[in-house]
Amino acid sequence: MSPTATKKRPRKNPAPVDATGRPTEVLAAGTVCWRRVYDEHGDPRILVLLIHRAKQRDVSFPKGKLDPGESMPQAAVRETHEETGYRVRLGVNLGTIHYALSGGRSKTVQYWAAKVTAKAEASAKFVPGDEVQAIEWVPAEEARERLSYAADRELYDVFLQLADHDLVDTFSVTLLRHAKAEPRGEAFPVDHLRPLADIGEAQAETLVPMLQAFGPRRIYSSTAVRCLSTVAPLAERLGKRVRAKRSLSQDRWDEGDLGSLRKLVAKVVGRGRNTILCSHRPVLPDLARELALATGSPQGRYLAEAAALPPAGFSVLHFSRSRPEAGIVAVETYPIKH
Repeated sequence: MSPTATKKRPRKNPAPVDATGRPTEVLAAGTVCWRRVYDEHGDPRILVLLIHRAKQRDVSFPKGKLDPGESMPQAAVRETHEETGYRVRLGVNLGTIHYALSGGRSKTVQYWAAKVTAKAEASAKFVPGDEVQAIEWVPAEEARERLSYAADRELYDVFLQLADHDLVDTFSVTLLRHAKAEPRGEAFPVDHLRPLADIGEAQAETLVPMLQAFGPRRIYSSTAVRCLSTVAPLAERLGKRVRAKRSLSQDRWDEGDLGSLRKLVAKVVGRGRNTILCSHRPVLPDLARELALATGSPQGRYLAEAAALPPAGFSVLHFSRSRPEAGIVAVETYPIKH
């Protein structure tokens, strides 16, 4: 399968409104939750989570509208927990559904695959409510016919295709450009000591819930102050240590040392854990290329697009956990503005 590249706006409310003040586009996000079980013979089987909504009398996937100021990834994780009791982190992006509403409005729903771990399964507590009456784990091959809507079935076909190729269980590597920094000049003559500007500090805080939605396990950063400051709020939220690496710095890149960068990328891919790499604009294209080389991914414009990030922008590259050599499964890009 070829990698899917998607360039995404930072989808946040408020959406455009009509003359009455109602949003003309309703934004929502959800997940296709799944888990792997084993039968009496030890053979694996994938189960998919469906929800039964009382008011609509339908069967669908967990989803819901964005809260004010919320991003699509944030909403997908929050809504999944509120409707099902499961705490998840986002896997590969499955696509977007668009459909018309009354009054000339439209609705856009973005979905991700989301693996429910044994820990999440053990700690979850579903409480029936006004919106969701029941939840049900269904064998993956049976779930499609249970869905009430054609649009959901078409989206689910993407999930099934990934599952058939053993590409649905993924880990992610997030390429993150540092937030807006103070310009180099008399006040800050040493480049790697430049701090974040006020807007950059705000961007770093905005990034926290968005990046958290993808469940990072490791945070690597350039040794430059502006990079370390960009990931500091996220590290504090997660209770994780930032691993400062000179190989991610622009100084090392200016020296022409790509060997240490390649070594770090090989380590990240080999471990197969959700990882954030915070670096600089000139370094990001080489990071993307090294990730492609390390996983046998095709070269192409999608790599350049994934690396062409504004300050505080990031791209999430997804790889098969069991078959990283299968290459980049999908890319999603988020330019952050404040």
